[in-house]
Amino acid sequence: MTANDLSTINELESCVRSYVRSFPAVFTKARGYKMWDENGKEYLDFFAGAGSLNYGHNEPNMKKKLVEYILDDGITHSLDKATTAKIDFLNKFNNVILKPRDLEYRIMFPGPTGTNTVESALKLARKVTGRTDIISFTNGFHGMTIGALSVTGNSMKRKGAGIPLSHTVTMPYDNFVSEDLDTLEYLERFLEDNGSGVSIPAAIILETVQGEGGINAARFEWIKKVDEICKRWGILLIIDDVQAGVGRTGTFFSFEPAGIKPDIVCLSKSIGGYGLPLALTLIRPDLDQWKPGEHNGTFRGNNHAFITATEALTYWEDPAFEKSVQDKSAIITKFLENMIEKYPEMKGHLKGRGFMQGISSDVDGFSDKVAKNAFKRALIMETAGGHDEVFKLFPPINIDEQGLEQGFKVIEDSIKATVQEMFPTKETVSN
Repeated sequence: MTANDLSTINELESCVRSYVRSFPAVFTKARGYKMWDENGKEYLDFFAGAGSLNYGHNEPNMKKKLVEYILDDGITHSLDKATTAKIDFLNKFNNVILKPRDLEYRIMFPGPTGTNTVESALKLARKVTGRTDIISFTNGFHGMTIGALSVTGNSMKRKGAGIPLSHTVTMPYDNFVSEDLDTLEYLERFLEDNGSGVSIPAAIILETVQGEGGINAARFEWIKKVDEICKRWGILLIIDDVQAGVGRTGTFFSFEPAGIKPDIVCLSKSIGGYGLPLALTLIRPDLDQWKPGEHNGTFRGNNHAFITATEALTYWEDPAFEKSVQDKSAIITKFLENMIEKYPEMKGHLKGRGFMQGISSDVDGFSDKVAKNAFKRALIMETAGGHDEVFKLFPPINIDEQGLEQGFKVIEDSIKATVQEMFPTKETVSN
């Protein structure tokens, strides 16, 4: 790669850009869990579009359906008019995903992105309950528009709003302080005490596994207790499954193992299947109290995404697919546990679940160096957490075991190289 390859990006694109700084290459082609740059160099993608490519790049069946649809002059833009593409998606999502899980939701198309679905969920919760406040959790991330940002924990991102972010209360997430402190006892005390300064909120918004916040996985019993608190106090429970959903944690919805039925569910990222923008807000039927057009948007119905999303749901018709995701998740867990034991210098802790796992290092800067060393070795992987203390594995959920093992080798080599850089006097365990 020459110094001028990224000159156009550096000269013309806003300085707000970020991923191109971490992955300074010009990519031209991608398939499955692999990407290639303009020099033909092959990379393993353990980033998957920050969870937007759960089925990998250019999945062949989705590509075929999309190309056929485009060549047949299928509708591209339709606002929220009825199209065959939308109807086919609604029917398949209901029959393949909702009914088998005994879930009943009205499906809203709020706009194409994750922050759009969160904004619609917050707005609806306030409209239905007549209350203004929302309770969110430490290290939560829900989007970059003002409403979604108000329930996001990251101070740097919040500061970017440029105005006070109000009508929200932040409570400690599971194990935020320590394993010994019941954070929900703390939450309940605030709700019960009229001197706490906390009003009964319209909703509680929750990620069952916090992605950007550090791959923090809440215990299922904790999630279940949040649901019970919401029911007891008449608070709506919003589950933000934008990143953790669509199989990323091992089940289609991340909340399934907790045995709950949220009032509102936010989906985006991989629901489109192919990386095409699409978002859904799933609403308990009695809460669907919108007036026609009360929440709208020009791109709230992406027909190309409907085509690929419908085809993507074919994966979920076979229970063996979900089982394979869970089996490979166990392989990822075992690998990470082995790395923590083998390289004690990084002072690592296992984070997350499913295909949303990583290692948090207590050594300042360690995880960031691992990600940089991985990129040098042609593997794309990012960090998470308030101090980038977690390096995380986000490969496509349909990756084969050979691809996983290939990636594991690069990641171990990157960990080993980082240990040698940061602790040059220590002898590193050989492979």
